[in-house]
Amino acid sequence: MRRRELMLLLGSAVIAPLAARAQQKAMPVIGYLSVGSPGTSGSRLAAFRQGLGETGFVEGQSVAIEYRWAEGRYERLPAFAADLVSRKVDLIAAFGPPPAFAAKSATSTIPIVFVLGIDPIAAGLVASLARPGGNLTGVSMLTGELMPKRLELLSELVPAARAIALLANPNDATTEGMIRDVQEAARAKGVRLQILKAGSESDIDAAFASLDQTHAGALIVGDDPFFASRHEQLVALASRHAIPAIYEWREYVAAGGLISYGTSITAVYRQVGIYAGKILKGEKPADLPVQQPTKFELVVNLKTAKALGLTVPQSILARADEVIE
Repeated sequence: MRRRELMLLLGSAVIAPLAARAQQKAMPVIGYLSVGSPGTSGSRLAAFRQGLGETGFVEGQSVAIEYRWAEGRYERLPAFAADLVSRKVDLIAAFGPPPAFAAKSATSTIPIVFVLGIDPIAAGLVASLARPGGNLTGVSMLTGELMPKRLELLSELVPAARAIALLANPNDATTEGMIRDVQEAARAKGVRLQILKAGSESDIDAAFASLDQTHAGALIVGDDPFFASRHEQLVALASRHAIPAIYEWREYVAAGGLISYGTSITAVYRQVGIYAGKILKGEKPADLPVQQPTKFELVVNLKTAKALGLTVPQSILARADEVIE
């Protein structure tokens, strides 16, 4: 009996760790690839987790998430993507064009769910919106198409501005196309467009310091994930330099920015979470159509407008989805 009991005890000692490892392996792992930083991504991350929760996945209980934050340094992304692939994650959530391209270059088999502000077909990421066809799908906001609209809104809000500055990130491959679109809209409006470039935190400070030399009466902040991760810095600088500025997301205006026009970024991140959950349950990215937002939010901060000495036209207030007073 003693020998038999000893063998059973030894068997349990071997089986228990194996069972634990098997249980750990049963929990899927998502690689979260972002150009931002955790300190400025709270609401977006919460929306992503909400989407996962709607499909039955709770971080730490039924899914694990490996975070990779580039913190504005795009050159980090290829190594981060390769690391996630080497760790055999079950899915990569890529937030922005640079993370999506880095993930696509790193794997052709691991599912990738992206958020993009560009046309994913033209970028070569998917075969079509309805049937992506490969290992990528997600949400395409086509935010570049909204940049000319932002210039129009800013011209309406600040009609005296004969020169408008555009803040763009030279490290983003989509920047040149965005600049061309805004230049065309500026010509149509009869305003001069000044290009300011910033690819780092210190570059942003330098760009605002050069505003006086441009004689710009207003500013468009480009639709770049890095700028979104620095939205509080951008809003503070716009206030310090007393420059009317238009942004992409509501979060800028909630932080004290003047006006924004774009999609609901939290709704987009929630959709990525939903898609991630569906894929973890067995659906294939090739069969999940690329989603496109149908609603765009116009948000105005009247307190900021007053501080800048601006009267917001009734034509803008009537169209606003939200007015912060």
